[in-house]
Amino acid sequence: MKSPRSRLSVNRTPRDNAPRTTTKPAAPRHVSPRKPELAPEDRKLLLLNKPYLVLCQFTDEAGRETLKDYIKEPGIYAAGRLDRDSEGLLLLTNDGKLQARLTQPGEKTPKTYWVQVEGIPSEEKLAALRAGVELNDGMTLPAGARIMDEPAVWPRNPPIRERKEIPTSWLEIKIIEGRNRQVRRMTAHIGHPTLRLIRYAIGDWTLDGLAPGESRSLPAPELAPLSTGRPRPSSSRSGGNAKAAGEAHSQPRRDERPRSTHPTERSTSNPTGDKPRSSGRGTARRPARAGNPNSNDKES
Repeated sequence: MKSPRSRLSVNRTPRDNAPRTTTKPAAPRHVSPRKPELAPEDRKLLLLNKPYLVLCQFTDEAGRETLKDYIKEPGIYAAGRLDRDSEGLLLLTNDGKLQARLTQPGEKTPKTYWVQVEGIPSEEKLAALRAGVELNDGMTLPAGARIMDEPAVWPRNPPIRERKEIPTSWLEIKIIEGRNRQVRRMTAHIGHPTLRLIRYAIGDWTLDGLAPGESRSLPAPELAPLSTGRPRPSSSRSGGNAKAAGEAHSQPRRDERPRSTHPTERSTSNPTGDKPRSSGRGTARRPARAGNPNSNDKES
């Protein structure tokens, strides 16, 4: 005798305690709004003579001096860094493109430092700096290095610690890199530790006429499109676009390439006499009718 089978009811409702699977809607992705590009008249560039023992940032939980104590302009950020125990020129801007242009390694913006060192380096040691020295993070690029007269600069507070039996000297060092404490490590490598370091110039900008803590506002330059390994045009943005447009017009488009109609040139381009090769597309192309001078078919 067959056992009775249970029948399913189409009107059956799920049990109250039965697990229910619910699909949660995906959380919306937060996309930060893109900042509008600044108009040329809204760009700002500040030169600051950063004093000794001032942090190159605007906040500090330890209560030390920061850029906020000297810069009151809103929306301004430092383009590059300068160590707390270093002094001199610092650039600040509200333009992200200018900030990247000044800080990207590929731009190779030269920086000039006045460095007071312990002892008097020999010409051989200065030549080592010019050729590049081996640091713990690799060889440095060739640098400019020379002994200079003591510059007429402000006294440092507190002053450097000098030893009576060891004289000091001033060096002018120019580099295009921006490694951490690079100049100090370079002078230590040749046996002349840095006692005082002042950044005098970044590119063509200098700290002339700026006392420690003073800043000066300059009109930010019109930025040309950044290019790798190519000199940037000195003209305005419209000139750069015109140049790019000229380069684009100098190269013929695919449908404007000149086609020869001389019989010998045709045979030279297809010496085997075979049919023209396919352009590699998945569908066959209909050959042009003989004697049709307006055909648009092109040989690959």
